[in-house]
Amino acid sequence: MNALRLPDADVSAHLGEALRALIGPDAGATASHLVSASIPIAPLDPIALYAAAIEAREEAALLMRPVDTSAFVGIGAAWSIGPAGDDRFRVAETAWRELLNGARIGTGPEIGAVGPVLLGGLGFSGRTPDASDPWGPFGASSLALHSITVAATPGGTWLTGSLLDGGAGQPSTSGFREAGRLEALFDRLSGRARELAPSAAGLAARPVTAPLRIVHEQPDEATWDGLVGLLSGAVGRGRLEKVVLARRVDITSPLEFDVPNALRRLALSAPESTIYAFRREGRTFLGATPERLVRTEGRRFWSAAIAGTVARGVDAATDAAFAAQVLASDKEREEHGVVVATLREQLLPITTELRISEAPRVLALRHVQHLVSEVEGTLRERVGLLQLAERLHPTPAVGGEPRELALAMIDEHEGFDRGWYAGPIGWLGADGDGELSVALRCGIVERTKATLFAGCGIVADSDPDREWAESTIKLRAVASALGRPEEGL
Repeated sequence: MNALRLPDADVSAHLGEALRALIGPDAGATASHLVSASIPIAPLDPIALYAAAIEAREEAALLMRPVDTSAFVGIGAAWSIGPAGDDRFRVAETAWRELLNGARIGTGPEIGAVGPVLLGGLGFSGRTPDASDPWGPFGASSLALHSITVAATPGGTWLTGSLLDGGAGQPSTSGFREAGRLEALFDRLSGRARELAPSAAGLAARPVTAPLRIVHEQPDEATWDGLVGLLSGAVGRGRLEKVVLARRVDITSPLEFDVPNALRRLALSAPESTIYAFRREGRTFLGATPERLVRTEGRRFWSAAIAGTVARGVDAATDAAFAAQVLASDKEREEHGVVVATLREQLLPITTELRISEAPRVLALRHVQHLVSEVEGTLRERVGLLQLAERLHPTPAVGGEPRELALAMIDEHEGFDRGWYAGPIGWLGADGDGELSVALRCGIVERTKATLFAGCGIVADSDPDREWAESTIKLRAVASALGRPEEGL
């Protein structure tokens, strides 16, 4: 269905009218309640809108998959939650349901992505980071219902405004004021986004030449070699099937990083990936992940097993040779097989139908190629996105197997807080469905500093030099979007 598109000049006024029509005292309400309205609009460039938001110093979020032209941009925060601990999925789901109970929602078509949605991440471990850590502003987790959300869907582009209105018998002047503020905010930001959007004849992204310098890495290469030997030995003795070891690399640039341009470069280099950015207190967590954790739609779900990595070739012939190499590699097939087997074991008890690719295919990204097996099925009963994600996270692709022992080894030896790296990020709709990806190929950016993350699956015959080289290739995905990496990155 093609959505009706309103003239640009009328958009903010129509949003305000739609919100004000839903605002008013409710004799049965005892507290503030959610008011959310959606209207169709003409398409906006998502990265340009995100850029306009951060230029205006608004908290903002971006999720987009260029290959299918889908996107979310969230601006401001009408409501948010940031639970910590192992039960953060359930706490977030319960709070979201409570917020929606009694909400006044005016939407267009029955599309899950239209209407109030949460955008954010749930963290790898659920631990609250130290304030001094680069992850400090992001918390253990954070899911936000933004004041303004623009969603690009197959049915068109939709603008959603959300606010909290007063309770029983309370005057709604605050709600009307907020509706007016959102009118003015979207009018200003959408106008600026049109100015920032690439022209038909212009470049979608600028070349980056600023040299990047490594200032700290944890673990360093010598420590890495020892850890890979230790962990592969534990696998060889049968204590583990697999464990994922990660690196954290701090870099600097002589120039301030251009986040919107980095996002455009990521979108161009990895159009099949989910491009993401979350801004908190002047810091941006951004990346381009190829890995879906889970998507739900009623009782239907989709996931993927991605594990096993090889480099890209310099031409088509060497590229094909590398692809054949990863398909034939016992080490890479073993690593991939652990992920597939664990997903099957976790999903079989709760599904009436489960389909997993008979053999993995090769997914070619700009810097690496991965083994991928598609997973889909039908649940015995509808459980919703967050309940299913809680069951699956962390998969052996980012943690290990057995899960608890692998996570204990990571905590003991890795030496840093993963924060949101390798945790679920994505969106959750009012109907409980949505999509979460695994936050990979990523970094935290603040002015001239950035902290990048990458990891490798360690099995019995893992070679430290080869795993170091693989992690470096993965780090390069974001580093090259930010600047010109120095030797060794």
